[in-house]
Amino acid sequence: MKLLTADNVELGFIGLGNMGSRIAQRLLDHGYPLVAYDRDIAKAEAVAAKRGSVARNIPELARAADVILSCLSDDEAVQRVYIGPAGVLAKARRGTVVLEMSTISPESSRELHRLGAESGIDVLDVAISGSTPAAEQGILTLLAGGSQDLFRAAEPIFQAIAKQYFLLGGSGSGTTMKLVVNTLLGVGMQAIAEAVVLGETVGLNRERLLEVLSKTAVIAPAHVGKLARVAINDYTPQFPLRLMNKDFQLILKAAAEAHIPLPATEAASRVNSEELAHHDEDDFSAVLRRMEEVAGIADRHSASIAS
Repeated sequence: MKLLTADNVELGFIGLGNMGSRIAQRLLDHGYPLVAYDRDIAKAEAVAAKRGSVARNIPELARAADVILSCLSDDEAVQRVYIGPAGVLAKARRGTVVLEMSTISPESSRELHRLGAESGIDVLDVAISGSTPAAEQGILTLLAGGSQDLFRAAEPIFQAIAKQYFLLGGSGSGTTMKLVVNTLLGVGMQAIAEAVVLGETVGLNRERLLEVLSKTAVIAPAHVGKLARVAINDYTPQFPLRLMNKDFQLILKAAAEAHIPLPATEAASRVNSEELAHHDEDDFSAVLRRMEEVAGIADRHSASIAS
């Protein structure tokens, strides 16, 4: 299979939210011709403003593109885009390549691969690990499942948007690995929230506590940036609570099907759900605020910051 370079393929990009818009912009910046589609046409127009073009619907995009990338919210959105008489798999040409980047269940990834093969369309699940700043800087980590030949052919695309990328195995392996990664992401944030509340409750200065904690070896790189934002109560979304909550549900479903207990993950998911009920668009790090509220110390440090 030939390399998928900017001078020999036309890209289509579906789903231009926080992550998708930044990834699409990186591809445009690397010279890839790109046609964009989002249910909110203003998002597609914003991405395509300089060098890209806008598709009015999915069939139009599917007919125009050699390689289709998508970054969608959940399994239902992926099925809606790809399956059915007006979906990508029905309208794309044989030989089209699909790089599906959404965090969905491994079962959905494998089903998409199977249906694509029936239509002569090659599908690679390429799950994303990284925040919106990482997407903007082109330093994401990509976790792929599917054909090794297709993975190698897609490397020029990966190099435009990622610092590193890995093939984990057959179809569904990329999305499976993403669930593993996000188990640590979500449970780790809950552990940080509990540790910080412990420190605050026994008398440590919150700002100093967060500053020093961020310099210790126990904080993962994905969490370091959260501590500076938490210090000023900035919970604007880089990775929204609702998406972490969706991932928790996928993780716990996979664990139930494998008959393995995940008690820490269940507890972290519960706190995430509680905070989601009040602030669904805040960042997933807002579980720290939830723990402070439970401990009765949230008002105290909020007043301190305000003064």
